[in-house]
Amino acid sequence: MRGEPAVFGKVASDPTASRVLARLAEDVTTVLPAINTARAVARARVWAAAGAHAPGHARTAGNPLVIDIDATLVTAHSEKENAAPTYKRGYGFHPLCAFADHGPAGTGEPLTVLLRAGNAGSNTATDHLTVLTQALAQIPGPTRGKSILVRIDGAGGSHKVIEALTRRRLAYSVGWTLPENTPDLLKLIPEHVWTPAYDAEDQVRDGAWVAELTGLLDLRRWPAGMRVIVRKERPHPGAQLRFEDVDGMRVTAFVTNATRGQLADLELRHRRRARCEDRIRIAKDTGLANLPLRSFAANQIWCAVVALATEITAWMQLLALHGHDARRWEPKKLRFALFTIPATIARSGRRVRLHLASRAPFTSLTITALDRLGALAPG
Repeated sequence: MRGEPAVFGKVASDPTASRVLARLAEDVTTVLPAINTARAVARARVWAAAGAHAPGHARTAGNPLVIDIDATLVTAHSEKENAAPTYKRGYGFHPLCAFADHGPAGTGEPLTVLLRAGNAGSNTATDHLTVLTQALAQIPGPTRGKSILVRIDGAGGSHKVIEALTRRRLAYSVGWTLPENTPDLLKLIPEHVWTPAYDAEDQVRDGAWVAELTGLLDLRRWPAGMRVIVRKERPHPGAQLRFEDVDGMRVTAFVTNATRGQLADLELRHRRRARCEDRIRIAKDTGLANLPLRSFAANQIWCAVVALATEITAWMQLLALHGHDARRWEPKKLRFALFTIPATIARSGRRVRLHLASRAPFTSLTITALDRLGALAPG
């Protein structure tokens, strides 16, 4: 970007950017809320402009807005404040993130990134609730009711988290740890009760079944309406069995408060939480892979900048690339296909024009995207 100031304007040098972040970090408790407020306002305008393409458009209990919460590890290659050993024997940080899922037609956008020390727990209920609160603050419109679905892996399956989701009357789909007597419980389920599970294409998956375990468990200490759904499947050839596998079957479970839908559909909806891993990969490609500053507060600001950059890219795809596979492209593909098209700059009549190479494969797509964005903000 610094190499083309006529296109992108003047870009600050690395030392200048570092000084700005350090200065903002001096008042991080004021700066972060201000950034998040601005992001929420911008998100509301983008979703309104996107209309039917917006992730929260016409959301209902049957078609909810999905919020995925997951943690990731960020390695620290030098001494940084609050960097610590991680559970994978690395060294760095353990941020907890929340993303709004755009569904199979698109990617997703970060709602919040909570930077934590590397030794922060995976299943810390307080951190999950903090991230949930920050994520809901980013959502335009009402944030209560089952028109919002919160998906979390097994790290969120605690009493405190599920009780909080229930109090907010949110729909949830949360990974759950099965009890030690699971083999005995599974034997109580008749064979005809097991129904075939679906694969990612909504087709019956050979060798996988789902069933409900709710009535066989003592759930009196858990919120009313919580259902436990279990899946068993034959591991693929060569896979190593785990200690908790039963009779050669890999067994997993999740809990939900959904009252409608077939078990296979609910289980597939929960497994699609794996798209959150793609969102994390995109965030790391956009700057989350390495935290450049020593101060923890400055790195908190950096995470907010990464979230902003990631969602600006997602918003561009949402507004300008809908109806094309490019809406699902990740940063590396966008840089290769759209952001590096050969071009020349021409000046005439006090106007600056950018001429894109007509032979580039995606020039027409880029022009269409620019026209769509221009129509949203004429002048």
